[in-house]
Amino acid sequence: MLTNLSPCSSTIRFLNTKPKHPFSALHTSSKPSYTLNNTFLNKKQFLHKKITYPHGNSRNIKTLALADFGFGGFESAQSVLEAVSVLTAIIVVHETGHFLAAYLQGIHVSKFAVGFGPILAKFNANNVEYSLRAFPLGGFVGFPDNDPDSDIPVDDKNLLKNRPILDRVIVISAGVIANIIFAYVIIFAQIVFVGLPVQESFPGVVIPEVRPFSAASRDGLLSGDVILSVNDVELPKTVPNSVSQVVDVIKKSPKSRVAFKVNRQGKDFYINVTPDKNLDGSGRIGVQLAPNVKVLKEKPKDVVEAFSFTGREFWGLTFNVVDSLKQTFLNFSQTASKVSGPVAIIAVGAEVAKSNIDGLYQFAAILNLNLAVINLLPLPALDGGSLALILVEAIRGGKKLPLEVEQGIMSSGITLVFGLGLFLIIRDTLNLDFIKDLM
Repeated sequence: MLTNLSPCSSTIRFLNTKPKHPFSALHTSSKPSYTLNNTFLNKKQFLHKKITYPHGNSRNIKTLALADFGFGGFESAQSVLEAVSVLTAIIVVHETGHFLAAYLQGIHVSKFAVGFGPILAKFNANNVEYSLRAFPLGGFVGFPDNDPDSDIPVDDKNLLKNRPILDRVIVISAGVIANIIFAYVIIFAQIVFVGLPVQESFPGVVIPEVRPFSAASRDGLLSGDVILSVNDVELPKTVPNSVSQVVDVIKKSPKSRVAFKVNRQGKDFYINVTPDKNLDGSGRIGVQLAPNVKVLKEKPKDVVEAFSFTGREFWGLTFNVVDSLKQTFLNFSQTASKVSGPVAIIAVGAEVAKSNIDGLYQFAAILNLNLAVINLLPLPALDGGSLALILVEAIRGGKKLPLEVEQGIMSSGITLVFGLGLFLIIRDTLNLDFIKDLM
């Protein structure tokens, strides 16, 4: 499981989570595989717009701040357990897809593993070894095709390598299909049991926090105020442009009066604030700013509407995952240093789990979709890499590449991912808050 936690233009919003920064963003990528490596890509605004109401009825969405995430989610054992359970479920679903696609076609399977490395626990059933392993980098389904200890003849028609191209394509792609189906089921469950998050935007910008002894505190701004205009320029409902507009005016006005029209408890009035001057010459007033939005939960009236809501959310999430992957590759030099491993994913999931159930649903759905999309990339150690080799075989008229070549390509990819995963586990663990406190 490799992930990329880096600032970007998009934000994922989990309801009722505490912000560390008003516009921190979640952006992750990874390299899952036939031997599964889970990931978490970012998602742009997925909440659906609805009719607006007067600003007096609004509340802000608090964003999950992950650009400077300190892995504080490990403070709660229950939240960590929930995050680990989500990741384990996604691994099991992915590998079960491969397993069932082979089993239902009568193809021989020898192993089903969650994790890699030394075996922690195992049992055998119907000539298949089921195991839980030490390193939580994913999982794998093993086939006896090239196992020298196998009693199955090398020319057995039910060995995976001896099956027609279509049969093998079904087995290899079944993990991706399983994760896509699982993501859809998760979204459907969220909509039925929790409701569809519906975002309503209102004019102005909310002030969640005013820092003590700041210019804002000195001149009379309070937490909970809604800024409606700056220097007589009305603020739009657009998110997050309204916040950027306020920030720009403040930065350009060090030691100069800025007139804010503020709504406080239903009453409008003006407050003049004189920003302090930063070392770089820009202005600051010492507040957090957030979009003036409210989120409602809209439950479907019937089964038809439930599927309609699910479809909208599913395709919206899928588009954002694909778009995030594209942006990651287009800006790889900036995002490569932000790659993190399963420890980081669990930390993020634990933080989400502590907030509320909505975020955990979305966390699980995005992980599934991200895994499905990335696993189709034609890279060694990914399902897409195996599919690419089969495509080469088809182009060669059914003639396979030499076994040594195929094994070299796949083993090099697996070794790279495994080594990188171990490095990231160590690095991310050392970045945990409670570990830093011990050092």
